[in-house]
Amino acid sequence: MRGNTVKGICFIVLAAAGFSMMAVFVRLAGPLPVMQKVFFRNLVAAAVAFLMLRRSGEPFRIGKGNRTAVFLRSLIGMLGVIANFWAIDHLPIADSTMLNKMSPFFAILMSLFILGERPVKRDWLCLLVALSGAALVIKPGLGLTSLPALVGLFGGFCAGTAYTFVRKAGQGGVKGAVIILCFSLFSCITVLPFFLLQYEPMNARQLCFLLLSGCAGALGQLGITMAYTYAPAKEISVYDYIQVVFAALLGFLLFEELPDVFSVLGYALIIGTAIYRFLASKKTA
Repeated sequence: MRGNTVKGICFIVLAAAGFSMMAVFVRLAGPLPVMQKVFFRNLVAAAVAFLMLRRSGEPFRIGKGNRTAVFLRSLIGMLGVIANFWAIDHLPIADSTMLNKMSPFFAILMSLFILGERPVKRDWLCLLVALSGAALVIKPGLGLTSLPALVGLFGGFCAGTAYTFVRKAGQGGVKGAVIILCFSLFSCITVLPFFLLQYEPMNARQLCFLLLSGCAGALGQLGITMAYTYAPAKEISVYDYIQVVFAALLGFLLFEELPDVFSVLGYALIIGTAIYRFLASKKTA
């Protein structure tokens, strides 16, 4: 492997560890309102993005033609975080993580509408297989008990759509730190009224876990940004699925969670499809 590819893999594994720990800290914070958790997660992310921007010396600039893309990235990304955090509180950590990892497949679909990129037949097939895997995790035959899983899948859809708008803004010349800062500040300001209305007093332990969730989320965001700086997605994106392994291990060790047979089959379909796309993209490169 080239040196930059190895660095990209290392950073994407670091990001997977960061996002897995974020989910764990969100759960450990206890039964606090979702908006309270979202606020603190994005408050820390905003501070980190601001420091990154200051350190790089880049100006805070969004071209007129990119404002809609940055706004929609922020809005849809915020909805995705809310859905993901709600799912984390109601599902096993590994299941909520796997449903969120449907985002690359939804990005294929949304790229058609947002970027005008036509997926090839292989991409459509991968999307259908991945959705079949998600159905095994969701288990729709269980009725209302599948609601948290559907919310988790919606979070994955929002994440994939938001990442597509990130790409659109990036193609327009908007820097990554600017996009992260806009998203984090927008989320904090938007959820602030709900946070204040639903606020529940926290002890020092809960506050610590919320701040740690923000730090872990910022680590994950930084890792993803650095990873794709060193290597293209087609070379390293499949390694992002190691987050599911981290999540499953942490869920077992900390919460004694074991996925059922249907969930494991769903994981295998989704991860297997991601590996297939990865190998296929390398052959056509």
